[in-house]
Amino acid sequence: MSVSPGMKAWTYTSGGYPASLQKTTIPSYEAPLKPDQLRIRVKAASLNPVDAQLMGNPLWPYIPEAIVRSHKGVGEDFSGVVEEAGTSSGFKAGDEVFGIAPFLPEGTLQEVIRIDVDSSSSSVVLPKPADWSWEQAAAVPLVWITAQTCIAKAAPWVPAHGNGKIAILGGSSSCGIYAVHIAKQRGWEVAATCSGKNAEHVRSMDADTVIDYTSTDVSEQVKAFSPDAIIDFVGGVECLGLARRYVTVVGDKTSRLTIGGKLIYLWNPQMVLRALLGRIGLGFSYTCINLEVRRPNLEGVLRLPKDKIFIDSTYGFDEAMEAFDRLNSSRARGKVIVRVST
Repeated sequence: MSVSPGMKAWTYTSGGYPASLQKTTIPSYEAPLKPDQLRIRVKAASLNPVDAQLMGNPLWPYIPEAIVRSHKGVGEDFSGVVEEAGTSSGFKAGDEVFGIAPFLPEGTLQEVIRIDVDSSSSSVVLPKPADWSWEQAAAVPLVWITAQTCIAKAAPWVPAHGNGKIAILGGSSSCGIYAVHIAKQRGWEVAATCSGKNAEHVRSMDADTVIDYTSTDVSEQVKAFSPDAIIDFVGGVECLGLARRYVTVVGDKTSRLTIGGKLIYLWNPQMVLRALLGRIGLGFSYTCINLEVRRPNLEGVLRLPKDKIFIDSTYGFDEAMEAFDRLNSSRARGKVIVRVST
């Protein structure tokens, strides 16, 4: 790829968050686009816990730079304007778009990104609704897809025609609020856990029952609700076995700075055994999932009313470190956004 210097970006090396996070300059793209590629000027990017979790990967110092570059990109969600479009990309210059690029080496927290949009790509790009702000558009891709993936994994255990019940642990989290919303769109009865101060926030997404984990025994309340399935965005083990199906993003872990998803199976044999026993019918069905980045899993967000997109705070590009501090404070309600350009 032919490149020239001059593009601002946030990257990380090794050493974990926050020590490895840095603002830097990376080469700008100059090589001609392939037919299925887009070059997008980023307007806004949102932060997710996984962005900080990846910085703590202990293997980074041992992976050759020929395989993974020393300065790795930050961010997966974005909104922006197409500057140049490949002939078979389905877009044109000037289009306002948003999406997710989960395996983009340079990340999305940079001035310009270059994305493959063919059917085999791990990225998804959609037209931005005209009435959404740049911040709103950048806020939803990863959390919506995660919620949608969890709902799909739980659905076979929930009655299709009425009376379906689901418990969502972490109902006020950025993923949890959309899992509540999607479940209600399916006609299910929803119980969601959160702190008392976030109860109205969760009810605004139409949860039927709110369980305040600060003032009541969550496992007792979930057991009394008798859900067909449980979706866990919190971590821990207190509600295991209280439904026929248990879907989790975070497994047994409870630290915000350790990686989630299926990788946890590698160092948690209890989770592996739990999943295997459930598969052969000797216990409840259990799975720890990775989000499934597919276009249909994001397209449903286009029907989401914009007043149900919750943004906690917005920071300028130079304030990304402060934005990460806010994200990892456990006080954010809604997404933390970095405005990349005006």
